[in-house]
Amino acid sequence: MASVSTDTAFFGHPRGLSTLFFTEMWERFSYYGMRALLILFMVAPVTSGGLGLDTVRAGAIYGLYTAMVYMTTLPGGWVADHLIGAQRAVLYGGILIAAGHFSMAVPTLTTFYAGLALIVIGTGLLKGNVSVIVGRLYTETDPRRDAAYSIFYMGINLGSFLAPLVCGYLGQRVSWHSGFAAAGVGMTFGLAQYMLG
Repeated sequence: MASVSTDTAFFGHPRGLSTLFFTEMWERFSYYGMRALLILFMVAPVTSGGLGLDTVRAGAIYGLYTAMVYMTTLPGGWVADHLIGAQRAVLYGGILIAAGHFSMAVPTLTTFYAGLALIVIGTGLLKGNVSVIVGRLYTETDPRRDAAYSIFYMGINLGSFLAPLVCGYLGQRVSWHSGFAAAGVGMTFGLAQYMLG
């Protein structure tokens, strides 16, 4: 097996970069796919399958949710550094994210809030730690390191671009919960990619 510094299996980069590229691409697909629907679902009338919330309450829930997603990366990093390691943190985070999206696919208020909580905790474990693993593929003096992050962020952008198109279409044309389920399927693809890689 090639060492980290000489592995060039993925367009001149370590093979692990392709695993992390697709893992993060699918994670962002799931996150932005669900976000494309979140406010619309909360303010949609109950008769059309939504929650029927007023825009002030829906906006508050949305704002708290998106803030917590990024704030939990700090404790997520601590858990990885002191308890389970970055690789396990990414794996467990992905499992929680997928479970959260599938929970939101079940049409009850309890599963909706439980799904949001699972996604927040899962993203806290996954988001920062997957970037750490990218850096660990290279030595500190490897000139490919900066280019690796550029490639990695292309995966983020690709997932973010495709997500609203797919999940948004399903959510508004089929059902809200099929859009949430599609986000869960995306994260499941990411988990499969991560475990196989």
